[in-house]
Amino acid sequence: MRLSRLLAGVAVGLVSTLALAAEPDQAIRSTLQSLQPDLPIENISKGPLDGIYQVQLKGGRILYASADGQFVVQGNIYQVKDGKPTNLTEKAESAGVAKTINAIAAKDMVVFPAKGETKAHITVFTDTTCPYCQKLHAEVPELQKQGIEVRYLAFPRQGPNSPGDQQLQAVWCSKDRQSAMSDMFHEKEVKAAKCENPVDVQFALGQMVGVQGTPAIILADGTMLPGYQPAGQIAKLALEAK
Repeated sequence: MRLSRLLAGVAVGLVSTLALAAEPDQAIRSTLQSLQPDLPIENISKGPLDGIYQVQLKGGRILYASADGQFVVQGNIYQVKDGKPTNLTEKAESAGVAKTINAIAAKDMVVFPAKGETKAHITVFTDTTCPYCQKLHAEVPELQKQGIEVRYLAFPRQGPNSPGDQQLQAVWCSKDRQSAMSDMFHEKEVKAAKCENPVDVQFALGQMVGVQGTPAIILADGTMLPGYQPAGQIAKLALEAK
C-alpha cells in the first residue's frame, strides 16, 4: 500500500510525539496518527529487537517504532543464523497479506478451479487491458492441469472509470464470469451489464497490500510475485507455498 506523504520511502525518521504516553501502544499511535490520521493500524506488538515495537498495518505492511514513539522506521530487519539471513519484515508482511487475501469470499472472485485434485492456489490481481495479464491467462489451463486453482481479483491499472475498470465491471457482472474473463482477454465483445460489484473495492485492496502493477500473483503464504511468470515456475512456487 502507499503510506503517507511523510512515511513513504523513508528508511528512518525522527519524529516528535504530541504527548508522551505511559503505554507504548498509545505513544506510537499518537505519533503515527499525527503524521497520517487515516493510517490503517491493525495492531502494535513487541518487535524482534529489544525496545522496538512492530506496527502491523491493514493489508500487511510493517513499520517499527520505539516505545516512546519518537523513532519510526520503515525498512527490513534481518535475522542472521549460521550465516543465513532471514528477512523478518518480509515474513511478517507476507503473513499479513495472506490473512487479508484469504478473507475474500470466493463469490467475489473469478475462479478457475484446478483439474482433478487441488494441490495449491494462487490469487492474481489482473486487468483485462494488460498484455502480460493476457499472456498469463493463456497459461491458466496449464496451471489447472498441474492442480493449481487460479483466483482472479480486479485491479484496473489506470484506476476507477478507466477502460480497464469498465471491462472488469462487465466481467464481474456477467452470469458466466469465467467465459467473460476469457472473452475479454481474447478481445471479444462482452455485453456491458451493470450490477453491484467489488471491482473498485478490490482495486483499493490491491493498493493496500502493495500491488503496483499487473499481473500481481499472490501465493497462499502471502508472497507476492510481481509481473508475468511462466506456468511451470508459478506452479513450482505455489506448491512450495501451500
